[in-house]
Amino acid sequence: MQAFDFNYGPRLHLGAGGCGRLADLVPEGAVLLVTDAGVRRLGLCDQAIRALEGAGRTVVIFDAVEADPSAATVLAAVEAGRSAGVGSVVGLGGGSPMDVAKLVAYLIGSGDALETIYGVDQARGRRLPLVLIPTTAGTGSEATAVAIVTVGGAEKKGVVSAALYADWAILDAELTVGLPAHITAATGVDAMVHAIEAFTSVRLKNPMSDMMARQALDLLSRNLLTVVRDGQDRAARGAMLLGAHLAGVAFANAPVAGVHALAYPLGGHFHVPHGLSNALMLPHVLGHNMAAALDHYAELAEIVSPSLAGGSREARGQGLIEALTTMCAECGLPDRLSMVGVAESDLDLLAAEAMKQQRLLVNNPVPIDQDQARALYANAL
Repeated sequence: MQAFDFNYGPRLHLGAGGCGRLADLVPEGAVLLVTDAGVRRLGLCDQAIRALEGAGRTVVIFDAVEADPSAATVLAAVEAGRSAGVGSVVGLGGGSPMDVAKLVAYLIGSGDALETIYGVDQARGRRLPLVLIPTTAGTGSEATAVAIVTVGGAEKKGVVSAALYADWAILDAELTVGLPAHITAATGVDAMVHAIEAFTSVRLKNPMSDMMARQALDLLSRNLLTVVRDGQDRAARGAMLLGAHLAGVAFANAPVAGVHALAYPLGGHFHVPHGLSNALMLPHVLGHNMAAALDHYAELAEIVSPSLAGGSREARGQGLIEALTTMCAECGLPDRLSMVGVAESDLDLLAAEAMKQQRLLVNNPVPIDQDQARALYANAL
């Protein structure tokens, strides 16, 4: 067996009302709570705040995180934390608040400058204690050592370092019960893409990440339509959170690839939510990869659609794409780029921007150059 490294990520607590344990998981002193205005308005922070304040902690709230957070937002949160002298950070929300929280905990703790840590393993200092609490079952950010920010108005840059792993992740299904169906659908597909791309990554794929990816895809594919149709189903919500977390552990060790590389420009330039961007590009990139990834896709097909078992490799591989496309449609997600504001005149820009995601493209089973990226966007138009 080929040698590999594997990181399980943060310690994990899963359970309804888990936010009530928060004060036990962070040290004494002031706590910076990083979230967004929508999450705070919905009252999803309330239990966490009560738990901390009930234990005598000062809670400093930074709720200005936007979708596709900017470097400026990260720096504003750092300043808020430093000014208050916080000793720990809690990120509560979707992927954006959790990504910002990871960077803030690291930048305050290490004293490094943000512009010096972009890329892989450039962040080598020490961060503040960190707890992450997702309110969507999708990004898996609570499980990963990756944070993505937008710079220059549209370009996505990533920080990838073991220093960003949280100390604890809390998976509390109660926080996801009120999530609207379209967000539930998009974030759920995002998590499925994490599992699929981790399983087919040509770099760092290993038996442990494969095990996590398969289990994640099973939980997610069996429960996605249930939670879209009945958001109050707490058992299904909990299964989705666990599935998204396991997918996060998988891709933290075996990184994502072409789907994400082509999805990022859609978020940066057209503000398409990340999960929906992945859903829009998923069938086209999987089709592009089919020749090289057929065996892997055939294996995953039986997880997503057990009725495909027993068919030929080719039938199962194609069946995977069809099953995922059908699932996205049944969730009510748009299936064409034109439905989210993209025109043919935008394709050259998108293809050029996708080429900036080389850290992801190198993981793809089949190379994607700029002309091929444009063709994939055209197919999705």
